[in-house]
Amino acid sequence: MTGSWGWDLLLGVTAALALTWVALVAVLVAVRPRGDLLREALRLLPDVLRLVRRLAADPELPRGVRIRLALLLAYLAFPLDLVPDFIPVLGYADDAIVVTATLRSVVRRAGLPAVRRHWPGTEDGFAVLCRLTGLTERPGRVQGDAARHDSEA
Repeated sequence: MTGSWGWDLLLGVTAALALTWVALVAVLVAVRPRGDLLREALRLLPDVLRLVRRLAADPELPRGVRIRLALLLAYLAFPLDLVPDFIPVLGYADDAIVVTATLRSVVRRAGLPAVRRHWPGTEDGFAVLCRLTGLTERPGRVQGDAARHDSEA
């Protein structure tokens, strides 16, 4: 392309990183909470961070769940964001979106009772968390939106 393999390599790596970043932003847009849930998620962020720390320290949870939570805490502690803060809407919301997507995975694996046991906030906040993760409590089991739609069909 440029005649120099070094510059070609640099251009290729730069293009691959840019394409990966665009793909990650597209995923963030796809999994973001809809409507007012994003605003509520941002308000819950302090309680959610305490919840994530408590869940990550719980030795009763599966190792995969604790690893996901530790990676989430590392992402949140890292000074560079996936989406820079100067980008409108997604700039400040990327942390809330990443936390929400991770919590959906964690709650489905660990179960809503474990999350309830560690929840530091109010009952209203817990209800918002349940809506964010797409889960509801049923006697004896936790059921997600997809499973609920399958059972209703």
